[in-house]
Amino acid sequence: MTTGLHWYDLVGFAGVLLILLAYFLLQAHKLHGNRLAYQLMNIAGALGVLVSLVFGSFNWSAFLLELAWIAIGIYGIVRGVRLRRMGG
Repeated sequence: MTTGLHWYDLVGFAGVLLILLAYFLLQAHKLHGNRLAYQLMNIAGALGVLVSLVFGSFNWSAFLLELAWIAIGIYGIVRGVRLRRMGG
């Protein structure tokens, strides 16, 4: 059994840090939940965690959670674009 970290572990850690940083910045009122930066941080973070799950130890519940996280982030981006086009 190897105890070292693999590249996909590091990608997963980076993803977790991005998600947590986005949430912290939202709570600290440094980011707004309807802004592109917040959505992209969440999507990129979830993708990082997905990479670690696919190449490392797969877990269905975590995989589905990250897919949902990405879908919600994409929804937020699409909704934001539509609202800006409508002038709202």
